[in-house]
Amino acid sequence: MKLAIVIPAHNEEDNIKDIIKKVEETVDIPFELVVIDDHSQDNTNRIVRDLSKEYKNLYLVENKHKKGFANALKTGFSNVTADIVIPIMADSCDDLSTIRKMWDKINLGYDVVCGSRYIKGGRRIGGSKIKGFFSWFGGWSLHFLLGIPTHDIANAFKMYRKRVIESIDIRACGFEISMEIPLKAYYLGFKITEVPTVWMERKKGKSSFRIFRLLPNYIKLYMWAFFRKLTRKMPL
Repeated sequence: MKLAIVIPAHNEEDNIKDIIKKVEETVDIPFELVVIDDHSQDNTNRIVRDLSKEYKNLYLVENKHKKGFANALKTGFSNVTADIVIPIMADSCDDLSTIRKMWDKINLGYDVVCGSRYIKGGRRIGGSKIKGFFSWFGGWSLHFLLGIPTHDIANAFKMYRKRVIESIDIRACGFEISMEIPLKAYYLGFKITEVPTVWMERKKGKSSFRIFRLLPNYIKLYMWAFFRKLTRKMPL
């Protein structure tokens, strides 16, 4: 098996070089690294192109669809050649040492491995307390009430078999894609597990995540999951 690491990047000139170098120096699994330029208006594109001369496993793909995290991820998923894929954030918020733990779970037969900040060994450092509360509450409630096998459903740091993604009709327009895929994978019968990870708030640049603008999309998915459990009639 080979791993594809996908980095969506919108105006990340302050961060993109650092995260690429960290990935290249840290990940000890054969991998391809695909950066999705999500309509950046800064030097993100040029920096990645220059680094691709140094790192032969680094590729730059431009999001030709409407700007946004979901479209950037879908562009990345459709442009990787590996059969295992993991998105990571360009701002270095994800703990790259977790990738090996996820890989080990994939090798045990799991289809989706979720990085969880809200189990023993996991942490969320910094960031908005409001966003933290909503992600914690959503994850724990779906786990205990519906049996979803992760306590951190909203975290984007997840490793997937590519066939899982190819089996799902992804309808998300924003960051809620990270919740949609594992929920639908669960109801399709794929094997899901989680490992602890540490998330740290970005130090440079601005996040495009806006909790109150995106909250209705998360609530819609949350309610969909409950109705799906109760009726089995909600479309996947």
